[in-house]
Amino acid sequence: MGNMQGHRLSVAAVFLLTACSSSAQTPRTLLPTDVVATVGSGSITLAQVDEKAMQQPTGNFGSMKLSQAIYEARRAALDELVANMLIDREAKLRELDRSALVEQEVISKVSTVTDAEIAAWYQANQSRVQGATLDQVRQPIRSYLTQERTQAARERYLEELKEKTPVRLTLEPPRQALSNAKAPAKGAANAPIEFVEFSDFQCPFCLRAQPTVEQVLSTYGDRIRFVYRHYPLPNHPNARPAAEASACAGEQGRFWPYHDKLFANPSKLADADLKRDAAELGLDATKFNACLDSHKYRSDVDADIKAGEEAGVSGTPAFFVNGRMISGAQPFDAFKRIIDEELQMKKTR
Repeated sequence: MGNMQGHRLSVAAVFLLTACSSSAQTPRTLLPTDVVATVGSGSITLAQVDEKAMQQPTGNFGSMKLSQAIYEARRAALDELVANMLIDREAKLRELDRSALVEQEVISKVSTVTDAEIAAWYQANQSRVQGATLDQVRQPIRSYLTQERTQAARERYLEELKEKTPVRLTLEPPRQALSNAKAPAKGAANAPIEFVEFSDFQCPFCLRAQPTVEQVLSTYGDRIRFVYRHYPLPNHPNARPAAEASACAGEQGRFWPYHDKLFANPSKLADADLKRDAAELGLDATKFNACLDSHKYRSDVDADIKAGEEAGVSGTPAFFVNGRMISGAQPFDAFKRIIDEELQMKKTR
């Protein structure tokens, strides 16, 4: 997150910068004996999950709402318990020790990180290393890339095991109820997935997230309704005027082209730039300029900010998939996992 920039060489600080920082529905109460996952004929109870989940440091969850932080802790513990059950079942079937199975199916398939790959990652992620030299962060980068590859290999193997042993998760996530009726949106109103983004046109992490957003929309097509909500941060002085300008463009039915144009030129968000962009898109310049100069949509932007704060947004970008929060410019797989879960839930309900 943006508020971690004072720590330079730790792996967490170097690699977790995914959002610009500004400083629901309530699931039923679970009992310790409730089953929250099944793996084949085996089951996992909430008590088993909490034995692991409640040992996690609160610092792992930043400024999340308590309900979301508890869910994330439980979900991480549940995923680990499920993985262990799958691996133990397979090890027993193959008459192998668990460590031997992991070595054979995961560790042996992780390629060694080369110096060239470390240098390439360093060059591509200058904003994350915050001025450190390559020699200073060589080992953290090597460890990070190795860990990343090991985790990916483990996930691939677990997916193979899930094809052999059915796994069903019933741990209900917290959901935020968002009223999006007035917000710009594209996609069918009755789509099974509502994908909401709270964003800031001046935030570099929001810009970084745009290709992933496009990948989500192209991958899921008419199963997604995408909703854009404004969350201009106070440390980005041009973000609020840009948000109001996009609403003025929306008044003329051109929100999305204007949205794309702003993200294409994030360093050009002064009033003159905003007006020029509108003219280049063929908007009625007189009407647009009057709308922008009068701050016609100031209250709408304020309403979005308030809605975001109430939903637990503290930085941008922040996303909600059917009310489930995803914070920061996460990779596509982070969205895919939750969207696929939501689609599966709708099939089984």
